[in-house]
Amino acid sequence: LIVDTPMWLYQFLSSIRRRDGSLLTDSKGNVTSHLMGLLTRVSNLIRQNIKLAFVFDGEPPKLKHLTLEKRKEIKIEAEKKFEKAKEKEDFELMKKYAARTSRLTDEMIEEAKNLITAFGLPVITAPSEAEAQASFIVKNNDAFALSTNDADALLFEAPRIIRNLNMTGKKKKTNKLSFETINPDIIDLKENLNHLKINQNQLIALAMLIGTDYNSSGIKGIGPKTALRLVKEYENNFDALFNNVKWNDFFEFSWKKVFDLFKNMPVNENYDLKCKNIDESRIMELLVDKHDFSEERVKSQIENLVKTKQKGLGEFLG
Repeated sequence: LIVDTPMWLYQFLSSIRRRDGSLLTDSKGNVTSHLMGLLTRVSNLIRQNIKLAFVFDGEPPKLKHLTLEKRKEIKIEAEKKFEKAKEKEDFELMKKYAARTSRLTDEMIEEAKNLITAFGLPVITAPSEAEAQASFIVKNNDAFALSTNDADALLFEAPRIIRNLNMTGKKKKTNKLSFETINPDIIDLKENLNHLKINQNQLIALAMLIGTDYNSSGIKGIGPKTALRLVKEYENNFDALFNNVKWNDFFEFSWKKVFDLFKNMPVNENYDLKCKNIDESRIMELLVDKHDFSEERVKSQIENLVKTKQKGLGEFLG
């Protein structure tokens, strides 16, 4: 499986928190939620004989900067609401709003790369979007599927995505403090295109009508059902389609720029998926020496992984 790593890391930062909503930290105040999540999930998945490779983002496309700015505004607003909840000592609201303030720093990303590499697992940095790079690898038949909860990967032609790859069997409900029971599921691109009776280009156009990372608001008043009806009605005449929905009234850039990003996002064709041996000393140095993880717990995780390797993952990890 190819992992959409930024999505995983944001999941960890959002869900692995204390009762008051604060992130896990070491004795020096450094955030460790992302490392705790990686250690636990990667260890569990490897013990299930699942092979993993991790893709990270490169430089985001210029069109995405507007979306990133909106996300930043949402985080700032959530921080204000968190402070108000804190004044009232309302722990439920504190945790709710704290989860929306998650920020992934360059240092966290480097630490995640170091831990994954110490596990002996491949790390690939995309020229631009991680989802596009990961989708390309799966499309190239070098992996079975892409692990992500973001259906945008289907717009980059990922043949299969696996959602909810969470060994705890539960996930946090959107905008709520409670959890729901989940099971991993596979979305097959070809199967869904056949079911909807549309082609790949129509799927991209449909998504653009609703909203993507590059035109986040979509076309006002158009939901999934209307979008599906429109792409079927106009077939592949996208000029007529986007003229009809008055694209230029909503966006200062051409619809073709967004469409082209999904069709021609830069990817690295010379990626390396070769795995290596587990580097126990490097894992211990990062987690125990630097971030105060339990030495006993980390050693136990490593021993279990070594046992898994001996039972048949030699080719994978060695």
